Amino acid sequence: RTVVIGAGIHGLSTAWHLASAEGDRADVLVVDKDDVGAGASGIACGVVRNNYFQPAMRRLMAHSVDLWERHAEEFSYHGVGYLQVSHEGMHDDVAAIAAEQEEIGYASTFVEGAAATHAHLRAIFPDWRAPGVTSVLHEHRGGFANNMASVRALAARATGAGARLATGVSVRGFEGSAERVTAVVTDAGTVRCDRVVVAVGPWIRDLWAMLDLPSRIDVATPHGATTRPMWQFMALQESTLKVDPSLLCDAAGGLPPVVHVDSDAPLLDGEGELVTDRPWGIYFKPDEHFGGVQGGAMPLPVDRPAADVAIDPYGPASPEFVVGADFHRLWTAALVACMERFAGTEHLVGGEPSGGIGCFTPDAFPVFDTFHDNVHVVADSNHGYKMIGVGALVADEVRGQPSDLLAPFRFDRYARGDLHPTSNSPFPWS
Repeated sequence: RTVVIGAGIHGLSTAWHLASAEGDRADVLVVDKDDVGAGASGIACGVVRNNYFQPAMRRLMAHSVDLWERHAEEFSYHGVGYLQVSHEGMHDDVAAIAAEQEEIGYASTFVEGAAATHAHLRAIFPDWRAPGVTSVLHEHRGGFANNMASVRALAARATGAGARLATGVSVRGFEGSAERVTAVVTDAGTVRCDRVVVAVGPWIRDLWAMLDLPSRIDVATPHGATTRPMWQFMALQESTLKVDPSLLCDAAGGLPPVVHVDSDAPLLDGEGELVTDRPWGIYFKPDEHFGGVQGGAMPLPVDRPAADVAIDPYGPASPEFVVGADFHRLWTAALVACMERFAGTEHLVGGEPSGGIGCFTPDAFPVFDTFHDNVHVVADSNHGYKMIGVGALVADEVRGQPSDLLAPFRFDRYARGDLHPTSNSPFPWS
C-alpha cells in the first residue's frame, strides 16, 4: 500500500507510526539506496531544541520534544536542555522567543543583561568567559541524541510494527500521471503502490525532479514576486574536538546543556591574532558517539550551480564542499573564548567532518505537502533530525487526517507570500 523512500529519521518515523496505526491493514515498504541512517540522519549533530523565532517551528518542535522525552532511553536522548547565549543585536528576537515559549508552556528561563547572563552561565560553567553577550535563553527541555543509536531504534520500531525494510535499493523514477503515482521504479524492480512518502533529506532535489515538480518557483514578497531556485545546497560546518567528552561538564561534573553562542565581540585566536571582527556564532556539546566535543558554526553556500552538485551529497565527489578552510580556526578560537578549559586544545580538532551537505528551500524552512494526489513529500530543509515527531504527523496525513502543525509548511505558501518570519540570527535555520 505504501512505499516510503528514505531510511532516515523521517522515513523510519513515518513507517513506524503508519504501520502501528494501520495494524493488520498496514503494508509498508521502506527503501533506501544505501542503509539505515547512511545519509544526513547518521551524521547529524543531534541537537534537539525549540529555539526558533518562527511560531510554527516552535509548535512543531514542542511536539517532537514530547516524543523524544517519551522514548528517551530507547532513542539515546539526553534531555540536558539548551542555552541560546546572544549579543545585544539579537535581544528582541530572543525575548520574543522566550515569551512565546512561555505562552505554549515550554519551560525556559530568560536572563537579561551582561552581568546577569555571566552569572547564570558561571553557575553552570565556572570558567565561562565569552565576551560580547548580554542575554541567555535557557531551555530546560531539549538537549541532544546519539544519532545512529536513535535511527537504529526507529528502524527496530518500524519493522517491529510490521514495516519491511529494503536497503541497497535506488529509486529511478515513478510511473503514473500528473494526477496520481501508481508505481515506484527502482533498480531492483518496479513496485506498484497506493501511496508514496518521499523522505530523502538532501537528495530531495533529485526525487523532486523525478516527480516533474518545478526547479524554480515564484515567491511572493512585500516587494513583489521573485523567481528563485527551489533547492539550494549549503555545506554544514561541523567537526569534533578530540578531547575526553567529560572535559565539557557542568559545575557538578554532569552532562551540561547544549550551548549555542552568538557574539558580536572581536574574536581572537590563541596567538592573539584576529579571527573575525564580525558577529560570530558556534554551538557545541559533549558526545561519546563522536568521541569528543562536537559542534559547528555557520554553514557555507555551495558555490557551484545546484545542477552540478553530485547527486550523492555524501559520496566521494563532494568532500571539497564539506568544511571551509577557516572553520576549524574560528570554531576552536570561539571555544577558547567561551571557556578557559579549552585553552591549548585547538590542535586536537578532528579532520573528519560531521555535517555533510544540507538542501534548503527558498526560505530555508521545511515543505511538508502532498503532490500528485498520493505522494507525501517530507523536505525538511536541514531541520530534520530533531523533528522526530514529523513522521507521526505525516503518517496521519497519509491516512487522510490533515495536521494543523504541518499546515504552515505547505508548498503554496511561496505563491501566497505567507512566509515564516525571519530573525536576526545569522543561522539560516533560526
